[in-house]
Amino acid sequence: MPATNVATVRTPSKRTVLMCRPEFFTVVYRINPWMDPQLPTDTSLAVRQWETLYQTYVDLGFEVHLIDPIEGLPDMVYAANGGFVLDNIAYGASFTYPERQPEGPAYMDWFRENGFDVKVPENINEGEGDFLLVGDVILAGTGFRSASNSHQELAELYGRQVITLELVNPSFYHLDTAIAVLDPQPGYENPNIAYLPSAFNEEGLAVLRERFPDAILVNEEDAAVLGLNSFGDGYNMVIASRATDFERQLRERGYNPIGVDLSELLLGGGGVKCCTLELRK
Repeated sequence: MPATNVATVRTPSKRTVLMCRPEFFTVVYRINPWMDPQLPTDTSLAVRQWETLYQTYVDLGFEVHLIDPIEGLPDMVYAANGGFVLDNIAYGASFTYPERQPEGPAYMDWFRENGFDVKVPENINEGEGDFLLVGDVILAGTGFRSASNSHQELAELYGRQVITLELVNPSFYHLDTAIAVLDPQPGYENPNIAYLPSAFNEEGLAVLRERFPDAILVNEEDAAVLGLNSFGDGYNMVIASRATDFERQLRERGYNPIGVDLSELLLGGGGVKCCTLELRK
C-alpha cells in the first residue's frame, strides 16, 4: 500500500467563521449552471439544512459569527464569496453579476463593524470562493468569476505568494468547488488538498501535480454534488453527505469526514464551503 494512503494522526485546530442564515434563499435568476428559476425551492428546508451545518460547526468547537441576511439578496447565504480575511485584513468582494453586487458592501460593513481592516477591492473578485489559503500560499482561481488582476492585488495586500489557477468547467466556476483544503492552518508542514482534475486547464494541472503530489483526486460523481466544497479543521472535514467515495478517501488519510445534506442550497450552486467564510485574525 502506498505511504500516502496510510492513515496518520491528525490534530484539529480551532476555526473562526462567518455565516449567513438563508432566510431569503430562493432561485429567481440564473448566473451559474446549477440554478434554474423554473425549479421550485423550499426556503424553510434550506434554513433547516443550514442550521444542521451551523450546529455541526458549534459542536466541533468552531467560533461562529453571523451576518444578518438582507431581503432581495438570496445568495447572501454563500458567505465565502463575501471576502477574504487574513492577518485581520478583510479584502472585500466585487461581484461579477449585478444580482450579487450589493453583497460586497454588506459584507465589508460587517467586517468594519467587527474590527477588521477593510480593503475595498479595485478588481472583480468573489472572495474565498476563488481564494484558498493552503499553508502560507494562496491558490487563486480565475476563468469565470474573479479577474486574474485581483490575484496581483491580493499578493500585494498580504505579501504572500499567490498561485493562479484557471478553471475551465462552468459547473465548477469557483475554485472552492474544485479544490478542498485539507490542512488549512498557516505554517502547517506539507499542507495537502483534494481536487477535481477536469476542472483545470493543463497548465493549472501541472502546477497542482507538482505542488501537491499526494493530493486526493476526487471523482466526477462526488464533485457533481459539490463534494469538494468542504471545510475542515485539519482533522474533521465537513463534506456533502452524498460524496461517499471522497468520504472513504478522507478516512484512509486519517481525517474524520462529517457528511451534511445541503441539497436545497445546491440548487443555487453552493455547498458547505460556500456557506463558510473563515475569519483569520
